[in-house]
Amino acid sequence: MTSPTPTEMDRAAGDSGDPPAPLRTPRWWSRLDAFDLGFCVFYLFLAGWLTSGLWPDPAARVMALNPADQTLYEWFLAYDTRIATGDVTLITDRLNVPDGVNLLANTSVILLGVLLTPVTLAFGVPVTFALLVALNLAGTAIAWHVLFRRVLHAPPLAAGLGALFAGFAPGMVSQSVSHLHMTAQWLVPVMVWLVVRMYRGKVVTSALGLAATVVAQVFIGEEVLFLTACTLFLVTVFYAALRPREATEVAGRFLGGLAITAVVAGALLAYPLWVQFAGPQGVSGVLFAPGFFVADLASFTAFSPLSVGGGPEAADLTTGPSEYNAFFGWPMLLLFAGLTAWLWRDRAVLAVAWGGLAMGLLSLGPSLVLNREKLDITGPFTLLEGLPVVDAALPMRFALALIPVIAVVIVRGVQHGLTRPGLTPFVVTALVVAAILPLTPRPLDTGDRPPLPLFIADGHWRECVPKGGVMVPLPLPTPQDPWPMRWAAAANAEFGMPEGFFIGPYGADGNPAMGTYRRTLSVLATETLQTGQTPAIDDQKRTDVRLDLEYWGASCVVVADSTPNAPALRTTVETLLGVPGTRSADAVYWRT
Repeated sequence: MTSPTPTEMDRAAGDSGDPPAPLRTPRWWSRLDAFDLGFCVFYLFLAGWLTSGLWPDPAARVMALNPADQTLYEWFLAYDTRIATGDVTLITDRLNVPDGVNLLANTSVILLGVLLTPVTLAFGVPVTFALLVALNLAGTAIAWHVLFRRVLHAPPLAAGLGALFAGFAPGMVSQSVSHLHMTAQWLVPVMVWLVVRMYRGKVVTSALGLAATVVAQVFIGEEVLFLTACTLFLVTVFYAALRPREATEVAGRFLGGLAITAVVAGALLAYPLWVQFAGPQGVSGVLFAPGFFVADLASFTAFSPLSVGGGPEAADLTTGPSEYNAFFGWPMLLLFAGLTAWLWRDRAVLAVAWGGLAMGLLSLGPSLVLNREKLDITGPFTLLEGLPVVDAALPMRFALALIPVIAVVIVRGVQHGLTRPGLTPFVVTALVVAAILPLTPRPLDTGDRPPLPLFIADGHWRECVPKGGVMVPLPLPTPQDPWPMRWAAAANAEFGMPEGFFIGPYGADGNPAMGTYRRTLSVLATETLQTGQTPAIDDQKRTDVRLDLEYWGASCVVVADSTPNAPALRTTVETLLGVPGTRSADAVYWRT
């Protein structure tokens, strides 16, 4: 297999005044060779190494930097098995009973859970979670590798270096700390390929394929779809501005293809989107203040604490270990700027770079921040404030769009360099490797996970909760302490429970909020947990607790022996209900 000649690359890059020659797109498998296979195996190995702390026993290990979100995603993945086995609904009644939870208003990764249902049912949801953390990284890198080979006709080395960055950049590794909906980006290269294919004239099939891919991505993670759409829009606008004659020639068919995509995807998503925004437990409005979740200017040149070149001091430049989105490091930024300047005659590279720069500017939020100090400088994000849906986005995550943008520039730079004589191929490749090396990720931090009560693990819970019934574990799960949701996840959501960790319309004036209102039994249980003492209980509180249990449709109340201050908690429940509990394995339960 041969690489494109300099002449072919110059034509494709638009060095002349003529429209770029269309790149041939042979069947992708005919362009793969042993080097490509080697890179793909390396992506899988790297992903496995990064998640090695979860293996070989995922049920006993947990993401040390974000265990709460891991609990949430494991619950969603467990519930998704119900959808795969016929309980198809977008409003679950297994959490926050009796109101339920709107799955599309939450990052419920429905498609991922459905696809991996056999794994969940066979090995348990912790295995599914660990597998997805690894496969999302490797799958994203592999998908970009294939795209670079197919669309750019890049040689394996160029495609491999670009895909390595696209799949394992600091932002991707950081989001892997339990944010499955953000790292499942293996459909993004498919969307890019279909848009390019549509631009090149294959309109109908590309439009239909794009519609199908958009629908699939909605049921994986809408935020990734939103960021992809914004980036593609900006890149397209910049490319049209750079090549107005060519843009005029293709505008009709291209816009027609987008219209087909919009109509088909809109028809397929009409009901799900209605459920998300206007259906039961649907939410709209702003949950997180955009002025808080912004990319610090200093973070762009810093190295992520999760990279070998980074240290813990850089953690202060963002909101948490899951959001090292803009930590590209100064060598990579210099490389990006240098390669873009070197390839200035490549209109596609310029359009991609400017589109990425625009997304990077949007990540700075409404007001610029430097080293945690708010500057008196307004950011471009203010232009989006007030727009429905858009103003609810976290500005700092716009920086994630720079990852594939930089990857494309790396690929084109290495591809161009390999066609030049002398030492140029070695110099360009060495500079790319030097910029990537300090970004090499460390294995993700993990810790021991407390074992499940035998009452749950061995199925004793069936003694007091019929299938589809409601268990009230004390203390009840909250966004800050969602741990009882692990009980339901281990049982594949065969029973429901009140309250929980989710997004619902419980904020002021029906705005989105994390979790729901807490009722009397929940408040008393938390007080007991914190103080180790049974609170003062009168007849009014007993009546309120009985009303709580009726409201929830509770089958039983459960206190596990492993719960902190369990003896005091059992005394509180006995005092409230007026009857002793029934011991089963390592828990005590009260039928209601």
